[in-house]
Amino acid sequence: MPRVLVVGSANVDFTVALARLPRPGETVTDGTLLVARGGKGANQAVAARRLGAEVRLVACVGDDASGREIRQALHEEGIGVDAVRSTGEAATGTALIVVDAEGRNQIAVAPGANRALGADDAARRDADFAWAEVVVCSLEVPLDTARRALQAARRHGALTILNPAPRPERGLDVLALADYATPNEIEAADLTGRAVTGPDAAGSAAAAVRALGAGHAVLTLGAAGAVADGPAGRVHVPAFAVTVVDTTGAGDAFNGALAVALAERRPIAEALRFASAAAGLACTRRGAQTAMPRREEVEQLLAGR
Repeated sequence: MPRVLVVGSANVDFTVALARLPRPGETVTDGTLLVARGGKGANQAVAARRLGAEVRLVACVGDDASGREIRQALHEEGIGVDAVRSTGEAATGTALIVVDAEGRNQIAVAPGANRALGADDAARRDADFAWAEVVVCSLEVPLDTARRALQAARRHGALTILNPAPRPERGLDVLALADYATPNEIEAADLTGRAVTGPDAAGSAAAAVRALGAGHAVLTLGAAGAVADGPAGRVHVPAFAVTVVDTTGAGDAFNGALAVALAERRPIAEALRFASAAAGLACTRRGAQTAMPRREEVEQLLAGR
């Protein structure tokens, strides 16, 4: 069984589905509310677990009802939660999400307890980094924490995936610790100063991300699929044709699936197809963790292509 360690956020999500997204200052009514669990780290952990990996999560939640519910739900998924710490310093992280009829979203996050996940929390979990085959980090936790996690993973010989989202305002100086960096098109444009308008431009941006230090750059392009640039060359995998309901969590499904595929030592083109199938399926349901597909669903979609 692949062994995946995730270092990242755990949130409660409040999602309102509307006919269209509001303009600044506008109220759009007649929506429906979904309250569910989210956060990039927890989403990626659930995705990897449902796709067949043994998963452990390093995270921080508030010492409140939401934090206790998140921890229990992750445990029931079969995810190792010994490193999910509770703090009384802040409430559990919260995301406010609006989704329109085409599945597009707007997201605002109050990080809360996620900001209390310190570099020392990662340092105390050295045995988990020694256990892992692949370590996944995202940036809804402090950058110093992600840096310490990536350093520990490198020290123990694990593959590292950095999902540089959200990109820190003060810049990003840890790409050299990432075997795989996985920005979306907006994050890639921010990192490189290059507009990403399609697969060709994405290929150039991926090469520019590699020039910043990443071993491989994997750009997720939504409906245009994904592009990877690495030492062996460039690969473009088209997106799967699905009926999009909600794109929330699709990137997390991609990263969780990529971690599983890399732990299984799949070639990069095959790993991208596996991850793209998982991301596509996640778009067909509302919510984040509630939408994460299971292994048999991904395999069925791959077989039907």
